[in-house]
Amino acid sequence: MGEKRTTSYKPLLSWDGYTLKKLFQAGTAWLEQNVSYINSLNVYPVPDGDTGTNMLLTMQSCLREIEGLMDNAVYLVAQKAAYGALMGARGNSGVILSQIWRGFAKALDKKEVLTAPDLAAALSEAASTAYKGVIKPVEGTILTVAREIAEAAKRALEKSNDLRFILEEVVKAAREAVAKTPSLLPILKEAGVVDAGGQGLLVILEGFLKYLRGEIVKEGKAVETTVGLRAEALEGEYGYDVQFILKGKNLDVEEIRQAISAMGDSVLVVGDSTMVKVHLHTSEPGTPLNYAVKWGSLSNIIVENMQEQYQEFVLRKEKEEALPISTPIKRQIAIVAVVPGQGLADVFESLSTDVVVSGGQTMNPSIEELLQAIESLEAEEILVLPNNPNVILTAEEAAKLSTKKVQVIPAKTIPQGVSALLAFNPQTSFEDNAEAMVEALEYVRTGEVTVAVRSTKVNGIEVREGQVIGLVDGHLEEVGDTPEEVALKLVEQMGADEGEIATIYYGADVEEEEAKSLAEEIKKRYPNLKVEVVWGGQPYYQYILSLE
Repeated sequence: MGEKRTTSYKPLLSWDGYTLKKLFQAGTAWLEQNVSYINSLNVYPVPDGDTGTNMLLTMQSCLREIEGLMDNAVYLVAQKAAYGALMGARGNSGVILSQIWRGFAKALDKKEVLTAPDLAAALSEAASTAYKGVIKPVEGTILTVAREIAEAAKRALEKSNDLRFILEEVVKAAREAVAKTPSLLPILKEAGVVDAGGQGLLVILEGFLKYLRGEIVKEGKAVETTVGLRAEALEGEYGYDVQFILKGKNLDVEEIRQAISAMGDSVLVVGDSTMVKVHLHTSEPGTPLNYAVKWGSLSNIIVENMQEQYQEFVLRKEKEEALPISTPIKRQIAIVAVVPGQGLADVFESLSTDVVVSGGQTMNPSIEELLQAIESLEAEEILVLPNNPNVILTAEEAAKLSTKKVQVIPAKTIPQGVSALLAFNPQTSFEDNAEAMVEALEYVRTGEVTVAVRSTKVNGIEVREGQVIGLVDGHLEEVGDTPEEVALKLVEQMGADEGEIATIYYGADVEEEEAKSLAEEIKKRYPNLKVEVVWGGQPYYQYILSLE
């Protein structure tokens, strides 16, 4: 509950811009308090339940945009909030939420204050805009909730012009709509969860209502984003590039982040209570290592002298410039790819990717970050590889905002992204490349091995929390006791008997020897199959398997 501020039964007939600001603040604060629960409402028990986090980051982007706005007109606050949501939107849930606020703002155009009829019209336009933003709308999702709250607002308007009453009816309708989502989507019913996006929208509206009822919802700190462009330090103070993985028990990520942040810059600290990935630039590489080892064991330690790297870079460039060669032709087509893990980033860069945006499971990039990546390139024709189903919609929105010619290649997995890159030919046209790369997505199958974060039942398969699980092309297919056991089952399901090349991308918490041992076992079972082992460095997923 919340601390009571005041209690008033006087009808509330209008909101001004200040009130709308406070509503967004309260909705965001209440969402933050419920983000863990929303994240847990993932159909598959994989460690990428980030709907709540994506929606929270989207709402926090709203708040940053309206924070300094002095004008009290409700339409300006709504427009600023919608813009902030759009630029900060992450994942499918965040993008759809941004479309809801976009429609909401559109209906309030030029209005100084919001009345009950305005609220009903704004919620109706919000639902309509959200539905239009999705190519294939699915009922039993946040879209259903958005539509039903709009209908509830219209019904409530027939009874009263009191905004507090209307919002109470809206929240009631949202609660009922969320509860019905399992009956509309059988996979939700089987997994025993409601739709996470719908639940997130409900929570935001509950925050709105709490504010109108005089309850104070405590605000927390902004969620730290771990996504950004991968770039090398080639100028300024160089020092050392330090990276490592810390494993332990009861790791306090926030405390570790604060301590590491004081030791250098370009700091990235992400993870959970058992594993934390650390990256920073520092002049004293021993300091973060000595600090971290007090928490647990360290692995995948990388310490690189950036000054030496820069000097080598300069010398190489000087030698290249001294050669009597013609000026290189500017690339007409450039590629942006979203990739999790240092090793996978190296793979994509070796295959003609111009900009790698860090992201994937648990860390979806925002529309703004993808747009920045696109706009940072000199080429006017850009191909974007999301490599994750929860990033495709974000990439498509970024493409719409760009002034360049942008085509999103709807790769849902890392192997699909690699297959698309192998089909890329810089000598052919943008359109021919896009067509070839989309076609190449069908040439590869993907297996993913991870650990179940909760007990559930999906696709008729019983899963216990902590079990190793395997997915084929995004569908849960296998459970087992070890990553290697499940990986072998997946390879069989993926059709290894008829395959030609299998690639094992091993993750951040897998040793090279383990991956090589798995490869040898696959070779024994399928002598005609060529098996490659590549360090991916991806978090959470022990193995990503590719079969062509």
